[in-house]
Amino acid sequence: MRKDVNRRAILDAALVEFLENGYVAAGMDRIAAGAGVSKVTVYAHFADKRTLFEAVFTSAIATAEHTGSGLVEVLAESDDLARDLRAFAREHIVTVTAPHLVQLRRILIGEAGRFPELARAWHRAAPQRAHAVLATAIARLTERGVLRVADPLLAAQHLNYLILSIPLNEAMFAVRESYPVPELHRWADEAVRVFLAAYTR
Repeated sequence: MRKDVNRRAILDAALVEFLENGYVAAGMDRIAAGAGVSKVTVYAHFADKRTLFEAVFTSAIATAEHTGSGLVEVLAESDDLARDLRAFAREHIVTVTAPHLVQLRRILIGEAGRFPELARAWHRAAPQRAHAVLATAIARLTERGVLRVADPLLAAQHLNYLILSIPLNEAMFAVRESYPVPELHRWADEAVRVFLAAYTR
């Protein structure tokens, strides 16, 4: 039990250290101090910094795989698509632009050359999976005659980037670190309006 507690504390401290300093500048001494354990204990769990980095982001990817909006699931049978899409879009934009998730993206993109499989795994767990789930709902809405969509996956990708492109691009380039929720909601609502104008009968 104590071993599991130490491992979790090391992963949490390492995540903070990697987010603050990046992979190259991250210090194992600081990680040990942040976890409240000795450096020997850190190395007993993780052979080296690379192994620890991989473990930290594998954990983050697993979390991303299990993070999904129940609001997407109700879209397929929605009786008020504009309302339900706005609810989804508002939740989605607030979640994805959360500062800690933006930092995770920056780190993974910066280290994609060194850790290509981790970067690909994040893409599969987050945007690729989200697009597939949304595409399934869009396909059902097309079957019901609510939408007019030839390529549900492409439509899902369109909607996602209509919602996220402005704030996420700004956040990734450190133009702004955070956004007022009403501003995020305005972008979300406008994305839904444009999507429905393009894809409704």
